Amino acid sequence: MTTNLNLNAGAMRIVNRVQSKIAELGLSVTKSEKKGTFFDFGIKSKGGIQAGLELARACMSGLAKISMVSSHLDLWKGPAIAVTTDHPVLACLASQYAGWQIAPGKFFAMGSGPMRAHYGKEELFNHIPGKEKADQVVGILETGKLPDDSVFDYLSDKLELPHEKITLLGAPTGSIAGSIQIVARSIETAMHKLHELKFPLETIKQGAGWAPIAPPSNDFTEAIGRTNDAILYGGTVHFWVETEDDIIKTFGPKVPSNSSPDHGQPFAEIFRRVKGDFYKIDPLLFSPATIHFYNLKTGRCFKFGNLETNLLEKSWN
Repeated sequence: MTTNLNLNAGAMRIVNRVQSKIAELGLSVTKSEKKGTFFDFGIKSKGGIQAGLELARACMSGLAKISMVSSHLDLWKGPAIAVTTDHPVLACLASQYAGWQIAPGKFFAMGSGPMRAHYGKEELFNHIPGKEKADQVVGILETGKLPDDSVFDYLSDKLELPHEKITLLGAPTGSIAGSIQIVARSIETAMHKLHELKFPLETIKQGAGWAPIAPPSNDFTEAIGRTNDAILYGGTVHFWVETEDDIIKTFGPKVPSNSSPDHGQPFAEIFRRVKGDFYKIDPLLFSPATIHFYNLKTGRCFKFGNLETNLLEKSWN
């Protein structure tokens, strides 16, 4: 599978749009000593709803429509985030997936966005299309700290680009913008789960996802718990695929979050139990509550998993 789409160029178009309305979005921009650019979406800046939507769009390289919609959950009558894409592998796995830990010195952030496609050293890129070499790269950082020059030095070395060719966008988990961009990962979590299960990703043609916006929190553990629970217990994903029904029947029950032994309690409780070590959490937990497959080859429809609004209520209250 090949592509002529340039992920970093797509994200850069969104960055240019954001640049033209900094004050309107409640953002601020800083430069490294060597002219690397960082857009603050909620660390020291206010950020907000529209900023969060733009952050999520940049994270998917402009290959998805992302919007705020009404909730369809009995528990949660507030807004939700809807995502649709005709390029699920590229938008979700080659761009949006937070597969790069950025940790020079005392700084730490989960790195996502199309700079990963330029770097291309993650094991994931041995199995999916999307590697590219870009003149300018865009990265998204989930962090509560402003990146200093050492962060740009680290990325400049890894990406083999000068600071001035690196643009970073960042927000903390508990901010409004940060929580929106995380909840916008409903399709991505399902895609990554399917990849781990070795489902034939090339058969997935389109994707649509929905998850309620988690209430923000200044407490990191609560914030990460609420945003994860939004997808684990309130997220729904739909895929249009072209494969055999038996393949869907084989993989489908393994995709929703309820297939994991860690399913069944608020994520913050799980996170505390493992003392904040993500690697002690079953990686197959990270997936939406329900998943639907529409087989373009046979016309049959399949649904797996269940929404767990009782667990959302426990998490958010």
